Amino acid sequence: MRIILVGCLISFALMLHGQDPLRFEREVNDLVAEDSSLNKRKLILFTGSSSIRFWKSLQTDLPKQNALNRGFGGSEMTDLLYFAETLIVPYKPKKIFIYEGDNDLNSGKSVEEILKTAEKLMTLIRSKLPKGSKVIFIAAKPSLARWKLKDQYLDFNKALKEWTEKQKGVKFADVWTPMTDSNGEVLKDIFVEDGLHLNEKGYVLWADVIRKFM
Repeated sequence: MRIILVGCLISFALMLHGQDPLRFEREVNDLVAEDSSLNKRKLILFTGSSSIRFWKSLQTDLPKQNALNRGFGGSEMTDLLYFAETLIVPYKPKKIFIYEGDNDLNSGKSVEEILKTAEKLMTLIRSKLPKGSKVIFIAAKPSLARWKLKDQYLDFNKALKEWTEKQKGVKFADVWTPMTDSNGEVLKDIFVEDGLHLNEKGYVLWADVIRKFM
């Protein structure tokens, strides 16, 4: 009955937001194609949108951890909800780091919409994974390309942090603060040419934040 309920929640979320998660189906299938050879012992899973996908130095930045990158496309929270049975559940990770919200806000979704989907995602995770599994939601990052949305991002991060504080086994990783200067302006030397995605220096900042949860 619980599995049926989770399935209904996923279907409802997708209809509500008018998403087409199948646009990522080939990419997701390619990601998991060689999973049988993975070491899943004490695995720490990173998933979400392209800021995770492009973290190519993840294992190098976290050398003592069995870290796995399963970021995909320019995904939104509803996309991750749709693919959670493929990209999260089979690994039975001891910790899951999730980065979604950035593209959601840019596409015009409200904070309330995003958090409602996050709640559905947590319902699925709790129903499928061992009770000891921890989930860490990474704050939406500031960027040069989307700085005009600064206020929306700050509102989302505040709400996301407050929401995680009410959840058992869920934490909030603040990457916004170290990516801004003392005046609250976004740092300009931590991005690749598009002004949106991180360069090596940017991921060093992220790794410093993530290590606090290890």
